[in-house]
Amino acid sequence: MEKQIANPLRILIADGHPMCVEGVRAVLRNVDGMEIIQEATTGSDALRLIIERKPDIAILDITMPGMHGLAVLKQILAEAPTTRVVIFSAYEDSAYARDTISAGAHGYVLKRSTSQCLLQAIDAVRRGGLYLDPAIAAHLVSGNAGTTRRASGRGGRIVVTLTEREREVFKLIAFGFTNKEVAGKLGVTSKSIETYKTRASEKLDIRSRAKIVQYAILQGWFSAPSS
Repeated sequence: MEKQIANPLRILIADGHPMCVEGVRAVLRNVDGMEIIQEATTGSDALRLIIERKPDIAILDITMPGMHGLAVLKQILAEAPTTRVVIFSAYEDSAYARDTISAGAHGYVLKRSTSQCLLQAIDAVRRGGLYLDPAIAAHLVSGNAGTTRRASGRGGRIVVTLTEREREVFKLIAFGFTNKEVAGKLGVTSKSIETYKTRASEKLDIRSRAKIVQYAILQGWFSAPSS
């Protein structure tokens, strides 16, 4: 008798290339605990179906006829906020991938990567984490120091160390939680969270969520679930 999975992960696949849809379907269809509930090949259809069906995870191409993937992402955040988005893309520009994550995507997987990368991304996102394709993360790590900054007036570099609480706050913010949500998770006030965030930002010279996300990439937080 076939084993029945309670509450399977409901997935929507949206890609402008039907062969890519077929490929993702082939990877996922025999995985226990996953159910493909809908497929789309245009951005407008993807958005409509996501709003109607509210899948747990949408695997979304960036370039689709009818509506660009980032425009779809923006609408998903506004109208189907419970759906978590994994971008499935041929674009390998690391800054573009970082900015896409910063804009609200929960994962970024390259189409040239192995099927295992896609499965790892889905698992990380399912558990509340973020995922960045290893090839993209490697480019970011090699091109940015991230954990160090220049010592004022000396031209050298100093290592910056966050306290445990500052690290917890930055990690949760990178994962997309608001100050209020972080406060609830850590059992402190929103004002305290803002103080920890400000201290960490000053130490690292980080002034935007995009930079916080980049720091999270360098720390290896993207493939781990949030605490």
